[in-house]
Amino acid sequence: MHISRKNLFIALGIVLFIFILSVGSNSTPPPNTSIKPSQEKQENIVAKADSNTTELTTKENTTQHPVQENSNPVKQNSTPVPITTTTSQYTYYSVVSVVDGDTIKISMGGKQETLRLIGIDTPETVDPRKPVQCFGKEASNKAKELLSGKKVRIEKDSTQDERDKYNRLLAYIYREDGLFYNKYMVEQGYAHEYTYNTPYKYQAEFKVAEKSARENQRGLWSPNTCNGNTSSSTAPTQTNVTQNTTTGKYYTSSYYSSKYYFPEACSGWQSLSKSYLKAFDTLEALLVAYPSRTLSPQCQ
Repeated sequence: MHISRKNLFIALGIVLFIFILSVGSNSTPPPNTSIKPSQEKQENIVAKADSNTTELTTKENTTQHPVQENSNPVKQNSTPVPITTTTSQYTYYSVVSVVDGDTIKISMGGKQETLRLIGIDTPETVDPRKPVQCFGKEASNKAKELLSGKKVRIEKDSTQDERDKYNRLLAYIYREDGLFYNKYMVEQGYAHEYTYNTPYKYQAEFKVAEKSARENQRGLWSPNTCNGNTSSSTAPTQTNVTQNTTTGKYYTSSYYSSKYYFPEACSGWQSLSKSYLKAFDTLEALLVAYPSRTLSPQCQ
């Protein structure tokens, strides 16, 4: 069969057209295939950006807004509140009056309390049964000088009763500047060390203080005042001392709390325990051995 040139060109055109269509159809990418890598890359960039943003935001929040330990943080512009501290752990009481060297009155709990000071005994000035004793006024004046208009703290002693038979509170006292009044009065010769029935907390310390006053002839221990003997109303003279050293025996007790001596003519010594009884030919000898002893009120 003879095919004309015209028909051949037509057939070739049809084949070429079909081929072009086929090629065009095969070259078309599947849906979304050509843009998926780009989208994934973009999504990764966005995710990373979001992560960095979150991290940056967290750092900024941490830097700009630190966590406050206090549930009520102080505002930046607020004024700090000053802290008030207690400078003293003690309670101090006003001295109302000074009775004498070993007794005072203080204002305590809305009322007056009378304090009998532990460990000391000053010469009498207010006892109606006795005359004003040697160095009594000096001791009383010193007490007023040290305590009038002052405040004191008190210290009780568990070895002693809380109150004496006169319902006076038994205590040691200290001024605000730390002065231990009880010890000071003994140490400076304004009071004898005094033990009532049982040893007290500072007994050994007060005895050392009295020894110091005696050896240094302070206050009532001076030969020019009482020479340690405050039982009389006047200071002893050298004549009186000489006379006393030549008349009879003198007795005292060696018991630690004893305070007095007794001339032989005074029967009071006979009631002293024989276990502690000490006899001396002269008063001078007795006072050398027991310098704190004073004449018993029974013998005056």
